[in-house]
Parts: sequence; structure tokens; C-alpha cells
Amino acid sequence: MSLSLRTPLSKVKGLGAAKEGVSHWWNQRLTSIALIPLALWFSFSIALIAVADYATVISWIASPFTTSLMILSICIGFYHGYLGLQVIIEDYISHEPLKITMLIGIGLLAILFATLGVVSLLKISFGA
Repeated sequence: MSLSLRTPLSKVKGLGAAKEGVSHWWNQRLTSIALIPLALWFSFSIALIAVADYATVISWIASPFTTSLMILSICIGFYHGYLGLQVIIEDYISHEPLKITMLIGIGLLAILFATLGVVSLLKISFGA
């Protein structure tokens, strides 16, 4: 019989000592899996419209399907990037006030840039 230091509740929830490691790991893996088809779609789409004129590109972006997939790409991409930077900061920055400041900063920057991207897409989509 082995001695377990984990409580029954932590075994059921699947959480480690930090109470969030497994969830963070899964979120990072799921976002990376979601980004694979989105990146392939975006790459092939850009390759196909590379020689198109301005009006064609605007009408392509304005289509609901394209706008939806691009918004998904932006949101998932920035969240995935935030998760990756969070791990790097938590692993390599030992000074606690700096670590907290950097975590807040990258969170706010990720929200800011994702919002800018989504608003820009919506402006093109509704303004076209």
C-alpha cells in the first residue's frame, strides 16, 4: 500500500499542488490543437487571394464565414500565447513583484491586442 499525500477531493478534481496545473496544461494543448486547422485555413486562404485586388480581399474578409474564423483565430491565438508566456514567466522570474507585474501586463496586452483585432475585423466586415 502506497502513502498518498493528496486529498480525495484533489484526486477527483485532478488538480496538483498549485490547484491549476492540469487545467493550464489542457488549455494549452486544446488551444494548440484548435490553432492547427485555423492556421492551415488562413495560410491557404492567403495564398489563394495573394494576387487579388483590394476590393476582393475586403469582400473576402467581410464574408461571415471568414470573419468568424478570423475572430476565432485571433481569440484562440492570443489566449494560447498568453498561456505560454505565463508558464515562461512563472518558471524563470523569481522576483515575486516583477512576476506579478509581468503576468498582469501580458494579460492586459493580450486582451488589448485581441480586442483591437476583433474590432478591426468587425469594422471591415460591417463597413464593407
